[in-house]
Amino acid sequence: MKKVLWRARYFQVVFLVFCFVAAGADLTYASAPTSVNLAYDAGAESLSVTIDHYTASTGMHRIKIVEIKKNGTSVSKNEYDKQPTDSTFTYTYKIPAAKGDKFEVTASCNLWGSKTAALTVP
Repeated sequence: MKKVLWRARYFQVVFLVFCFVAAGADLTYASAPTSVNLAYDAGAESLSVTIDHYTASTGMHRIKIVEIKKNGTSVSKNEYDKQPTDSTFTYTYKIPAAKGDKFEVTASCNLWGSKTAALTVP
């Protein structure tokens, strides 16, 4: 009887470990953004941020935060619950800037890593 109880306990533990490993498998597919490209439209006073970040699930693995700094000062921090597409997408922000102003934008994945890009307004 004890031997049967021991085997049942053993299989429960093995099954539990398997469940933890299987649930954590998605984290191995997490990745930082591949690229962040910036463009500024002086006429519209808007900054376009194009982010390349592949995901199989736009709600679970996504670009969560896009932080924008102008001349070293944070001017915008945007949080997102979902990524608009599964790979490349563009966010546009209305931010006035003058010639010579420097933008620094950091796109951060909710699971793993970030990527930063800079642009000086021509």
